[in-house]
Amino acid sequence: MKNFNELGVSMPLCETLRSKGIRTATPVQEASIPAVRSGRDVIVQAQTGTGKTLAFLLPILEKIKPGAENIQALVVTPTRELTIQISKVAAFLGEAAGIKTLAIYGGQDIERQKQKLGRNPQLIVGTPGRILDHMRRRTIDLSYTNKVVLDEADEMLHMGFIEDVEVLLQAMAKDRQLMLFSATMPDRIRSLAMRFMTTPEQITIRAEHVTLDKIEQKIIDTTEDSKLDKLCELINAQQPYLAMVFCHTKQRVAMVAMALARRGYLADELHGDLSQLQRTMVLKKFREAKLQILVTTDIAARGLDIEGVTHVFNYDIPHDAEGYIHRIGRTGRAGQQGMAVTFVNARQYDLLRRIEAGIQSRIEKQRSERSQQKRKARENQQLKAAEEQKKEQARKHKPLSKYANRKGAEHKGRNGRSRRKPTSAPGKTKTNIGRRSKMGRH
Repeated sequence: MKNFNELGVSMPLCETLRSKGIRTATPVQEASIPAVRSGRDVIVQAQTGTGKTLAFLLPILEKIKPGAENIQALVVTPTRELTIQISKVAAFLGEAAGIKTLAIYGGQDIERQKQKLGRNPQLIVGTPGRILDHMRRRTIDLSYTNKVVLDEADEMLHMGFIEDVEVLLQAMAKDRQLMLFSATMPDRIRSLAMRFMTTPEQITIRAEHVTLDKIEQKIIDTTEDSKLDKLCELINAQQPYLAMVFCHTKQRVAMVAMALARRGYLADELHGDLSQLQRTMVLKKFREAKLQILVTTDIAARGLDIEGVTHVFNYDIPHDAEGYIHRIGRTGRAGQQGMAVTFVNARQYDLLRRIEAGIQSRIEKQRSERSQQKRKARENQQLKAAEEQKKEQARKHKPLSKYANRKGAEHKGRNGRSRRKPTSAPGKTKTNIGRRSKMGRH
């Protein structure tokens, strides 16, 4: 791997990265930084957790003019959490380069955002809805903005933001440089690229197996009624440092989080119905390990880089392989080991097979501790039954009595045993009377 100085990154930014222990570029950074620096439109397809943030921030910060008072670059993200995370990195790097940055997202006081916009930031990171809101209020002017990044573009499509993104792109400078970063490339995203990009350079980083190598994956067969008990059983057995539990819906998240809290676990919920202050507080407590378990929707499956997550539990199985990779990618980060457990019921094995095909790997099926105990009890019961059957057969085939030859086959001897088995028809006793009569005639 190359270091950032070899990729043309300025010394002040390299020194800032070194202060955080970042010395070498990841594959996506190594491939993307020269392309973005060249000024061409770029399409980068790479999974989450591969270092995409620095791949676009470093070359953009190099090209921004610190003295200018207009918005020169815009980074658009699908969620508030991803906006906050990218803006923190941008602010840290921007300080070294003398560049002002600002995060804009829903849930904040819009008047305070207007005041900060008055300080003329050169780089804005935000969500589509709130950026459009400021455009309608004429508090943001994007007509001179010529560098734009669409991060997690496929997730923006899933969340219904693509129309808003198209409005934003139409309002920007005609000579803009568009950089599109996405884990997958649905047809709608390709169509967007064709409409707004000029001969883009396409970069694909295959990192699925790299992402999953450090993660031990397990399947737990369960039913809906026993799922919560099995989750608690696994938490008690594994004792995770930090664990994330993924559910499909907000209502499901609230139910599971409340049930875990009632059982004495340090658990809380994270989903879109919480205010921004509540979401920030929950994430802060989780990062500081004041919470052990975070129950969440897929809102936390992308972009959130939380150190120390040792376990991921898919309480509800993901809809596809992409969602599975994003969820379990919250653990096993920065070279650390992680564990991902997915609960599956009898009707979901077709979906499981599609996920396995998508990740090109077979996931090991493991029984929970209680199931293993039940299985062991059944095996012991079967062994006991087999031993009793052997004893019964031994009783039926006892050695014959020494008195059997003298007193006939029906005589069982002193201990109820007989040496001779009857050979004649039932109810008849074979004797030698006929033979004696013949002998007497001579």
